[in-house]
Parts: sequence; structure tokens; C-alpha cells
Amino acid sequence: LSGYHSVLAVVLKTSNESPWTDEFDKVELSCLIESISTTNPRIEWKKITSEGPSYVYFDKKISGGLEGRAVIREPASLLITNATRLDTAKYRCEVTAAEDMKSFDEIVIDLVVRVKPVVPKCSVPKSVPFGKSAELSCVEDEGFPKSQYQWFKNREEIPDDPKTSVKFFNSSYTLNADTGTLKFISVRKEDAGEYYCRAKNDAGHAECASQKMEVFVCVLMLLLWLASTDDIDIVGIILGVLVVVIVLLCITVGICCAYKQGYFSSDKQASNNYKIPAKGDGVDYVRTEDEVCMSARH
Repeated sequence: LSGYHSVLAVVLKTSNESPWTDEFDKVELSCLIESISTTNPRIEWKKITSEGPSYVYFDKKISGGLEGRAVIREPASLLITNATRLDTAKYRCEVTAAEDMKSFDEIVIDLVVRVKPVVPKCSVPKSVPFGKSAELSCVEDEGFPKSQYQWFKNREEIPDDPKTSVKFFNSSYTLNADTGTLKFISVRKEDAGEYYCRAKNDAGHAECASQKMEVFVCVLMLLLWLASTDDIDIVGIILGVLVVVIVLLCITVGICCAYKQGYFSSDKQASNNYKIPAKGDGVDYVRTEDEVCMSARH
């Protein structure tokens, strides 16, 4: 029965239904004829996309986007010598054997061309207030399959869960490896540092340049944060600071008012405003009554 089947039917098989290769490398789409009786069967290859099938091998010629980049390996396999990202698709090998009782067979090959990621675009805030939230983003659209993302702080990888690392245990953040976002819920002083992101897939990886994030501390925010802790003297500390601030403010206002009222004008300034007449050659100068009156008018 098997001999009868091999003579009367064309049967195809493949050594790899889902081949892959890196961009610019070669790859073979295996289409093997397991049995056939027709001497010169018709062999065709079609590329299947969302827009429908299109010929890549017809009438013994390579056509379409694979022209000049592919050849047929006898009897029916398709060898792509320089794969590009646009070659990722399903390909159908069709063999027609007119002299066989079962004269037609086909097999579908799913090809994936992997593309190395390019340098991702990274966004890191330069300065973040202590206790506030912050978001770092990392995006890369060229890699295939889609990139996964890693974040690094001071050249050390940031774990997905901060509780799994001693160095990041006190940090509060969420890290999404699929979208590349690193979100700090409440930034701490220890979160300041140099940050960079790495995009990676099966074809390779790429990194953006490191960027510095600083954390500045506002006294009021620091006190509010301390108030959320379990220290029993925090309320007293806050009240004490407020009292000191109020006292300093009152002293400043009082000094300003005193200056405006002239309480701090010096005797030296008053004496400078009155000029003593000069004496001439040891002779005392005595003003007449008329000069005194004129001076009084002025």
C-alpha cells in the first residue's frame, strides 16, 4: 500500500516549519518532496501576508521582494541569502504533479527574521522633590521580536521587585519590562544616581546613555515624611521648628520697623549733616545778628 501511495500521490514535508534567522543572514525554507511520480512537477512559492498571497517563485523565476536575494535548492526548497525584516511572514510551497493521482500538495513555513534593537529613547527627570513620585521611560520600536527592557542604576541592574535586593529594599517602585517604564511611588534621597536603560531581544541588545537624577529635600516635606514614621517626638520637633520660625519672623519684622522709625540712626550721621564753619588763621569768627537771622530763615 505504501508503494502504491508513493507512486500515485505527491507528498511534501519540511525539516522546519518555523525557521528563524537574524537580519542580513541567510535562511532556508525547507520544502521536501517525499513521494512523486511526475518527472517535471510545477513548483511555486507564495508569500502570505494580511494583504493576501503574492508570488516569490513562479515559472522558475524568483520575483517580488526576494528577487536577487533567493535561489531554489533542488528539488523545491527556497534559500534566502540576505534576509531582511520585511521577509518575516508565512510562505507556502506548492507542488503540482500532473501524472500523479493526487496531483497537488502544499506546505506552509512560518519565517521569523529577528532584528536587533536600536538605541532606545530614555527619559529621566533631572531633579525630583523628596517624597514625590517620578517616572522614567524607555522606548525602542525597531527590534523584532518586541524588545524587553532593563533599568540600571549606577551600573547595577534594578530588580523587578525591590524586596529581592538589599540595595533596593527600601525603594518603592514598579518596573514594567514590557513597556520600559520605571515608576517611583515615593522618591527617597537614596534613589538619586545615574540611570540608563537596555532594550533586548533574541537578536541582541542596545543601551541609552546614562542620565543623572537628583533628589532635593524640602524641609516641610521632610518633616511630613518624618511625621509618618513611628518616632514619638516628631510632633514636638515640628512644633518646635514652627515656634523658632515664628520668633525669627517677629524679630525680623521688629528690626525693619525700628529702622523705619529712625531708632538706629547714628550720632555720626547727625554730626555730618551740620558743617562747622572754618576758622581763618587763628582769628575767631563772630556772626552778626543779621547773619543769625538769615541763617534761621534758611
